[in-house]
Parts: sequence; C-alpha cells; structure tokens
Amino acid sequence: MLIAAFAVVFLLTPVPADEVDVESATTAPLETRKEFTMDGFTAEQEEAVNSVSETFEFQAEVSRLMDIIINSLYKKKEIFLRELISNASDALDKLRFLAVSSADDVLGAIKDLEIRISFNAELKTLTIRDTGIGMTKAELVSNLGTVARSGTTRFAEALAEGQAVNLIGQFGVGFYSVYLVADKVRVVSKNNNDDQYIWESKADSSFHVAKDPRGNTLGRGTEITLFLKEDALEFMKQERLEELITKYSEFITFPIHLYKKTEEVVEVKDEEKEAEQKEESDIEIAEEEEEFKSDAPKTEKVDVWDWHRVNSHVAIWSRDKDEVNDEEYKDFYKTICHDGSSTSTWIHFKAEGEVEFKSILYVPDSAMNLYDEYNNRKAGVRLYVRKVLIQDDFEDLLPRYLNFLKGVVDSDDLPLNVSRETLQQHKILKVMSKKLVRKALEMIRKLASDSDDSEESDDEKPYIKFWKEFGKSIKMGIIEDGSNRSKLAKLLRFKTSSSDGKFSSLDVYVKNMQSWQSDIYYLAGESEEAILKSPFLEVARKKNVEVLLLSDPIDEYAIQHLGEFDGHKLQSLSKEGLKFGDEDEELVKERAKVYKETFRPLTKFLKELFGNRVGKVTVSQRVEQTPCVIVTGAYGNTANMERIMRAQTFANPDVMKSMAASRTLELNPRHPIIVELNKLVQSSPEEEKTKDLANLLFDTALMSSGFYLDEVEQFSERVYRTLGSALDVKSFELAPEIEVELEEEEAEESDSNDNSHDEF
Repeated sequence: MLIAAFAVVFLLTPVPADEVDVESATTAPLETRKEFTMDGFTAEQEEAVNSVSETFEFQAEVSRLMDIIINSLYKKKEIFLRELISNASDALDKLRFLAVSSADDVLGAIKDLEIRISFNAELKTLTIRDTGIGMTKAELVSNLGTVARSGTTRFAEALAEGQAVNLIGQFGVGFYSVYLVADKVRVVSKNNNDDQYIWESKADSSFHVAKDPRGNTLGRGTEITLFLKEDALEFMKQERLEELITKYSEFITFPIHLYKKTEEVVEVKDEEKEAEQKEESDIEIAEEEEEFKSDAPKTEKVDVWDWHRVNSHVAIWSRDKDEVNDEEYKDFYKTICHDGSSTSTWIHFKAEGEVEFKSILYVPDSAMNLYDEYNNRKAGVRLYVRKVLIQDDFEDLLPRYLNFLKGVVDSDDLPLNVSRETLQQHKILKVMSKKLVRKALEMIRKLASDSDDSEESDDEKPYIKFWKEFGKSIKMGIIEDGSNRSKLAKLLRFKTSSSDGKFSSLDVYVKNMQSWQSDIYYLAGESEEAILKSPFLEVARKKNVEVLLLSDPIDEYAIQHLGEFDGHKLQSLSKEGLKFGDEDEELVKERAKVYKETFRPLTKFLKELFGNRVGKVTVSQRVEQTPCVIVTGAYGNTANMERIMRAQTFANPDVMKSMAASRTLELNPRHPIIVELNKLVQSSPEEEKTKDLANLLFDTALMSSGFYLDEVEQFSERVYRTLGSALDVKSFELAPEIEVELEEEEAEESDSNDNSHDEF
C-alpha cells in the first residue's frame, strides 16, 4: 500500500518548470485578506502583487495529495518544523559549498549563514527565514510546484558524478508538510541570479508567483510564512517552538535563532526626587546624594523581545574521535540523555562499505529501572540524518537486549526524498543494525578484556560493575540473539565453587579445568548459599571440579540456550546421566551391576510405593554423604526451573503438574540408612514403619534437592509417627486432663465470672 501511495504522489505532480509555458500562464490577482498581509507589505505593494501575479494550475486535486501526506507520510503535525528547518539547512549548505568552490563572492554583504524563526500571534503566522542560496523565479515554479521532487538527492548525485551543480534550493516532499498546520503558505525568495519573488498557495488547485514589489528585502535566502489553522495555534507558543527545535534540530550546523519574549528587571527613575535635588544648594545636593546612594533603587519587570539562539550543542559525532576529549563525550552524553545519569564507557566510530554512518554509543553507569520495564523499554539510540533527528526511540537499530545503550546514529544514506517516517522496513537499516550490534559488542568486549587484565579487586573492575548492572541483558542476548551467541558467551560472568566469591568467565573456567574433564558443570538454585549446601556438589568437591553457581532466575534459561562453550558441553549436576570421566568405565560398569543387584529389593519396593511420584529408582554414585537425591531427565525442568515457573504471577497449578519433569530417585549405596532400609524392606515390607521411613526418605530428598513438597499434611503425620516410634509411644490418644482442686473462695469467684459471661 505504501508503494501505491507513493505512486499516486508522482501522478499528482504538476508539469516541471522547463515544460511550463510561462507566457501562457493565466494572470490573476492574489486573494487579498487582512490576515494575509505581512509586516513590510503596504496596501499599494499588495495591490501591485495582485496585478502582476501569475497563476499555475496543478495537474490533480491537491486534496488527494494532502490526504496522502497526512495519512501516509507523516504521523505528527509537529514534523513540519523539522522539515522546514532541514530544507533551510540544505539551502545554507549549498551556499557554503558554492562559496568555497566558486571564485565569485556568492556571500556578498550577508556573511552570516543562519536560520531565524518568529511568530505573530495577531496575524496567526509562523515565519522561517534562512540566508541560504535562495531560488529564482523558475526554481520557485519548478521546485515548489512539483511534489516529491528531491532537489537535495539530485544535488548529491550531481556532485558524485562531477556534474555542474545547478539544482540549488530545491525542496523535497518535506516542504508540503506545511499543509499539516497551515491553510496558506507564502514563500519569498531571493537568489543572487534573479530578483526577489513571491510564491503563494492555499493548497487548492493552483499557486501564484509574482515579483516582490518591495524589492530586495531579504538580501539573499528564503522566507516561508505559514498562516496557521485554528487547530495548529500551539505552534505560536514560544515554549512549544523551542521544545521542537531542541528536539529535532539542536545539532544543525547553522545557528537557529528564535524571536521570543523574556522578562527582565529594570531600574525605574524617580523623577520627583530628581526635581527636588535640582532646587537645593550644592551642599544639600551632596548630602542628598549620599543618602540617595544608601536607598535601594526602584525596579520593575518588563517584557523584552529579542533573538535567542536555540541550538547551542555541537554534533561531536561528526568530528574525528581523536579531536574529542573525554569531558566532551561526557557532556554530550548528558545532552542526549537528560536523565541525570553518567557514563564512563563509550565507542565513537564511522562505518563504511555498503552503508556509511557515524555513531557514538554509550554504556550508562547505572541500569536504574531498566529491568522493571524491560519489555516496554524504548530504544535509547537516536537516529539522525544529516544531523536532523528522525526518531528518538527507533527500535530497529538495536535488538531489545541492547536497549540499555544510549547514543546517536547519523547517516547520509537513508532515502529521505519520500518520507522520514517510513524507514523501518528499508534494507539499509538492517545493515546498519548489524554493524551497530557488532560495534556495541566490541565495546563491551574491550571493557571486559581490560578488566580481566587488571589487578584490581572485583568491586573496582569496570566490567564487573557493568556486569552487576547489565548482566541480565547479556544473558537475554544469549537467549534472543543466536547469531551473536558465541560472542556474548565470552561476556558471561559467574561465581563458582572455587572462585571465593569472585566472578569468573567461561574462558577462565576452561583454563582451570581438570586434565580429564571434558564438560563444564553448573548447578542452579535460589541463592549462592543454598547452592553451596546442595548435596549435588558433594562428588564435585571430592573430585576438585569447579562448578558454576547459577543464582539468578534467568541464568538457567541462558545456559540451556547456550548448550556448549568452546567445544565443551554445559552439564547440570542435578540432571541424570552425569559423568565426570576420571574413572575406569569398565570398573564403573561392573560396580554398578553389583550395586544394582544388591539393592534390587529396595529399588523395587520404593518404585511400587511411590508410584507415579517418581519415574524410576536407581543406585547412584553422584553423592557422598547424603542418603539419596532426586534428579530430573536430561531435557526436563530442574527443581530450580520448577521453582521459578511456580513463582510466576499467572502460574497455573494444573499446568505446572503437566510440565513437571520426570523425577529419578538416586540412592547412595554406601550410606548406612540405605543399607539398613534395604534390609528392612526384605524383612518387614508391609509394616507401616517401613513405609513411613521410605516416604520420609523421599520427602527429605525432595526438599534437599530443591523441589516443592506437595503432600505437606501426609509428611507431617509421618514425622509424628516416626517420632512416636522413636519415643516408644504406644498410642496417639490424648492423655487425660489434669484435675486441679481450687480453694473455696477461688471457686466462688470462678462461678461468678462464669455467670457474668453467660449473661453477656
């Protein structure tokens, strides 16, 4: 539909100036209305314009054109100001180019290259004036009478091809955004090669061009006056204008001045006192002057109108990075962020090749509330084209997990001749995004590398500070960005069972692996303290194997998406199929057969007793001091994952049961409890005591392995029965209540209290 809309735009374009027969153009007076008169126009001059103006007809209805502009090209009315300032900047750029490349003095008496914006509340007008190249009469007819004809693009193409530069002062479709807010537009322009002319249209079916009867009032350049609609009068408020100029055009190279009102305090003269002083003697005058000096002068507040520069900031991204110092980078960060945050890490680069752009990316020092609104977080990188803001929350430049980055991207390659608002699907953006991600990860990788080489403590290392603030974003990148997963993996940092509370990278983990070790081992839990107390760590400690401690809820998700690192599989200690690889496999197999046969009565009994509460019961060698543990399948959810899903706001208990992983009860064949229980199930399998002990063993294994205990009531009853058995309790019937004999007075008082309670 967008292509179709653009096709309609081109069908609506009038005949270019070189195809128009100016002599045959109809001569008709301009419509003269009181509010259409501007400052500097007398009634006679207005009448002179009416008598000699030429009217040119558009080829199609302008109403259809306006519908396309409003509904397809621009989302916000305020965009018109950005477009007009951009066009003015283009005209100034072209003049500056000619001034440098031409032997003639094209600047003349007007040396200042600037843009001035003013408004008139009485006439309901807004005026944008520049001292740029200006337009001749023929260029006014051609450029402002032809929709979607981009003089800027053709000018750049002519320069690249070495052609003569003769496409000066042309406007693209951006000029027509004025009709979002104005029902009439007047353009006055003066080019060095022609007289000053007036172009005027109210966006009906025609526009009018006439020589300016006032003569050369501009000197050089273009002045555009918008006669605002009733619903656009907000653009006559100086605060609103200043806000928009700062938002979209604060980095325009040329000065932008706004004519606005300020309040000043001035001293008020006391005329009566001055008259009295003149009548007194010289001595009295001197005494009076001393007394007068001690009095505070009278003041009052007055409104003062004057020109004030709005865009005082410099686009440092357009400079070479060697020319910008650290303080300038930090000041620029504050300019674009406005949130009181600070930064100490950035990258400034120029991308070349298929697409060229300049960029500065910053890493804030603090995440602030980033993860409270992660899914709704707006992008922090602004998109500029030739220093003009296109969008300050452009989502397609960086993936969501890098939304913590701040900065700017400025490109001259984006096609702006049709619309600055419909760039999202352009293929150039995909190329830009790929390069930006690569540079962003390069910046973070350098920060990590510098910290790894540092002798500072963890608290002082810049990357560890970054990791504590934004580590979750790197982990989200592992989940979301498959193409950069290997690069992101090198940025991961975890505490381990051997790191003494310090963060360690996977690279360092691999370097410290045992000679026989092939896998990277990890264990996830609610906290580091809970993980370090887990029975799953027992064998790892015995074998002196380092284990990653995953205490962040997102850790296990990220590790599962990563799968492996540098050719080493990531293996959970709490899942079945665990192997360390340091023992003789034949010996392990033979020992396993013997244990399996020895404890067959117990494993069979427990499987029948627990039913579908467990998938299977086996003999294990993964634990040392604990009687048994419960593990999950290689592709199932661990206890930690079940805990996280259960804690989610909309967790459905029925769904949780269906998603629960198959559990395997692994017995420690060397533990005395398991040895004795194996004997008990062979001698007294039907006794309640045997079943209670078996169930207590399972419930305890559930809790120590990190699982949620579902049957709390049955667990409590079994504990009480076991306690009773240990205390040789024969029956759980309550003992009779103790009889107490009261004194006679106490008994009467007690009866009295009982009666009063009954009455109440």
